[in-house]
Amino acid sequence: MDATVDEALAYLTKGAVDLVDEALLKKKLERSRKTGQPLVVKAGFDPSAPDLHLGHTVVLRKMKHFQDLGHTVVFVIGDFTGMIGDPTGKKATRPQLTREQVEENAQTYRRQVFKILDREQTSIRFNSEWLSQLGAEGFIRLAGKYTLARMLERDDFKKRYQAQQPIHIHELLYPLAQAYDSVALKADVELGGTDQLFNLLVGRDIQREFGQEEQVVLTMPLLEGTDGVEKMSKSLGNYIGINEAPAEIYGKVMSISDAMMWRYYLLATDRTPAEVEGLKAAVASGGLHPMQAKRDLAATLVSYYHGAKAAANAGEQFTRVFSQRQEPEKLEESRLPCSDSPLPFYKLLTELGLASSGSEAKRLMQQGGVTLDGEKITDIAAAFDRSRKACYVIRVGKLKHRKLVVE
Repeated sequence: MDATVDEALAYLTKGAVDLVDEALLKKKLERSRKTGQPLVVKAGFDPSAPDLHLGHTVVLRKMKHFQDLGHTVVFVIGDFTGMIGDPTGKKATRPQLTREQVEENAQTYRRQVFKILDREQTSIRFNSEWLSQLGAEGFIRLAGKYTLARMLERDDFKKRYQAQQPIHIHELLYPLAQAYDSVALKADVELGGTDQLFNLLVGRDIQREFGQEEQVVLTMPLLEGTDGVEKMSKSLGNYIGINEAPAEIYGKVMSISDAMMWRYYLLATDRTPAEVEGLKAAVASGGLHPMQAKRDLAATLVSYYHGAKAAANAGEQFTRVFSQRQEPEKLEESRLPCSDSPLPFYKLLTELGLASSGSEAKRLMQQGGVTLDGEKITDIAAAFDRSRKACYVIRVGKLKHRKLVVE
C-alpha cells in the first residue's frame, strides 16, 4: 500500500483511542519513508489462556495495518511476563502460571496469529530471550530506574492500596519487564488495549533511561464479550476464540445483542465506520432486518478464520439447530470404554472438549445449558453412569452436540 505520510498517519490512527504522541509518529513515518527502513511495531500477548479471541484481534488488526504500509511487526509472546501475571484491571493478585502452562499456550498462539498477520512481515519473539538473561542484578538495576510513587499512580494499584488489599512485589515488576521488551527490541511503536496505557507509557520512560528514542504509544478500544458488559476474557467465559469451531463462532456471534453487534462490526471486521453507519441506517429504516445484519456479521467473522465454505456451513447449521430446532445433520462422535466407576459429568464435558475447563463445565450446567438425551443436567455433582454399553446425545449450549458411544 503506497501512501503519503499524512495518508499513512490517518490510516494507522483510525479507530485508535490514545496516541502518544502524534508529532513523533509523523516524524518516525517521515524518517522511514526517506531511509526505506521500516518501523519496528510491537505488541505483547501473555499466553495466560490457550486461545486468541476476538478481543485480541482488535490490536492484531491494527498491527496488520502497519504491515500494509510495509512496516515490521513483532508479536511478543510473554512467556516470561506470563509467569508474573499482568495485574492490569485486577482487584487481586493473578495466579502465577507454571512454565509448562505458559509454553503450551504459547505454541497455540504461534499457530493462530497468522490467521491475521502476514507471515513474511512478522517476527515472533519470546520475551524470555532477554528477560531471563537479565538475572537478579539486571532486574535490580532495572527497578532502580522507576519509583514506587510513579508505580502507585497506576489506577488498579492505587485502588488496591487505598482499599488495603495486598499488592505483591512481583506485580510491580510487571510494567518494568514489559517496558524492557521495548528496550530489547528498540521499538518505534507499541500497541495495546486502552487498559494497557500505563504499561505502554512506562515503556517510553524506560527507553529514555537506556538512551533510546521513546516509542509511540497507540491504544485500541476494548471489545466487550458476548455478555455485552465485561471486557472479552477467557476467564469470564464471554469470549469468542478465533480457533473455535465455525459453528461455535457463528452461534456465539448470534447470541450478542443487536446493539452490541455494531461494536463488533467496527472493531472486529474490515467495515469502515461509514459502512457500519450505513448498515445501522438500513436496519433503522426497515430495509435490513437486524437478524440478517447479525448473520452477515457471523458469516464474515467465521470466513476470516475458517474460510467462506465453513461460514456457509455454519450458517446452515445455525438455521437447522436454532431456527428449526433440529439436530445437526452429522454429529461428531466420541467413544468411552465401559467402567464401573461413574465419571463426574463436568469432567466428561471437559474430556469430550465440550467445555474448556471444569469451572466452565459447572457454570454451563448450572445455567441449564447442558442436556443428556434431552434431559437437563444442572447438578454439578451429577455423575455419568458408564457401566453399560449405550449411545447418548450430549448438547451444550445451542450449537455444541456430541454423540457418545459407551462400549
